[in-house]
Amino acid sequence: MAINVRVRVYPGTDDEVGGTVVEDFGGLAGQVVDIGEHHIAGPARRWAVALDAGGLVFVDSHQLVTE
Repeated sequence: MAINVRVRVYPGTDDEVGGTVVEDFGGLAGQVVDIGEHHIAGPARRWAVALDAGGLVFVDSHQLVTE
């Protein structure tokens, strides 16, 4: 996986759609934020993908396959 690579997002599901990787956050992808027992935010996703149908999604590696 790399920037400018064609991918299928959510492969094998009803939500499967094509797109192009536009950003790799790699080590910058954040961590879960919990303060005490309060869940503030989930982890950031590694990849930003511009969808063929328009829009942008942020996903992890297991949610992508290359075309």
